[in-house]
Amino acid sequence: MSPELLFRAANLFALVGWAVLIAGVLMQRDWLRDRLAGLYWPVVLSLAYVIAVAVGLSTNASGGFSSLPAVRQLFASDWALLGGWVHYLAFDLFVGTWIARETAHTDMSRFWLVPILPLTFLFGPAGFLLFQIVRIAFQRR
Repeated sequence: MSPELLFRAANLFALVGWAVLIAGVLMQRDWLRDRLAGLYWPVVLSLAYVIAVAVGLSTNASGGFSSLPAVRQLFASDWALLGGWVHYLAFDLFVGTWIARETAHTDMSRFWLVPILPLTFLFGPAGFLLFQIVRIAFQRR
C-alpha cells in the first residue's frame, strides 16, 4: 500500500472520528465522545503512525530532531511525512475530545465548541489555546 493511499484513508478515518465526536456532543452520549472518538479512533490512528514511522525508518531515512534542516531532511521520506501527518490527526482528535469532555464537566455551554472544535481540527494548538482562554473567562464569572 502506498503512502498516498494511506494518507487519504487516514484523513477520511480522522474526519469520521470528528463526526463521531460531534455526534457524541450533540446527542450528549459520553460513550460516543469519550470511548469512540476519544480513545478508539486515536488508538487506530496511533497504530497507523507507528507503522508509517517504522516503514520510514526502515527505508534508511536520514535526518533527525537536532535542527530544523535535520527535521526537514527526516520528513523528506513520504513514509516519515505520513507518520508526522497521522501524528497530528491522532493528537488533534484526542485534544478535541478532551476539550469536549472538559466543556461538559465544567458546565460550559456547548455553544463554545462551535468555534473551538473546528479550530482544533484544522489548527490543533490554536483550538486548544482558544479553549483555555474561554475556560479562564468562564471560570472568572
